[in-house]
Amino acid sequence: MALSFIEEYFQIPVVTRAYTTACVLTTAAVQLEVITPFQLYFNPDLIIRRYQIWRLITSFLFFGSLGFTSVFNIICIYHYCRKLEEDCFRGRTADFVFMFLFGGIIIALLGLFAKIFFLGQAFIIMLMYVWSKRQPLIAMNFFGVNFQAPFLPWVLMGFSLLFGDSIVVHILGISVGHLYYFLEDVVPNQPGGRRLLMTPELLRAMFDQPEDPEHRPLQHDQQGGDGQPDEE
Repeated sequence: MALSFIEEYFQIPVVTRAYTTACVLTTAAVQLEVITPFQLYFNPDLIIRRYQIWRLITSFLFFGSLGFTSVFNIICIYHYCRKLEEDCFRGRTADFVFMFLFGGIIIALLGLFAKIFFLGQAFIIMLMYVWSKRQPLIAMNFFGVNFQAPFLPWVLMGFSLLFGDSIVVHILGISVGHLYYFLEDVVPNQPGGRRLLMTPELLRAMFDQPEDPEHRPLQHDQQGGDGQPDEE
């Protein structure tokens, strides 16, 4: 059983494995009172003046104390991050890491104005948005509501409104997700268009194997992949 779990764990794509594991370990550390949320949250003043650079990363890893919300968010990270990495970014780990960096930097910059202390949920919504735009024909169901995949981020925002929660993180995640999708998927396919988001060669040297095929703009398969299991 233990060996099977370990084997399955290392079958998870590397970026998904690293991010999901970091989120789980961070939640566990807070739950065990090894660290506190006050050491993790996004605080530009402490980052700039006291050089607490780790907050740029930890603010994307914590989703609250162990409970339904934090578990749901970590499951979403695992599911949609893995779907993107295995389907849309198969064999293109450097491009996927670049998407992480692009999305994380823009979310952090916008978070300055939105005054959001933990940025992970906005990042999840960004991942969902990109995945859903690339899988427009997938049928989904969330708490009895049937819809096509591209409506997923909006459905989740609607449920947040219904329960009286803030939708700022949803708007932030959707906006950054659309910006990435527009620059990466829409602009290059326009007449005379070209790729505006170019993955640095340093990332390619770090994450892509030398024997990988020559990198080309991704031809997205609108029919491929599958959706998240029904949430009942």
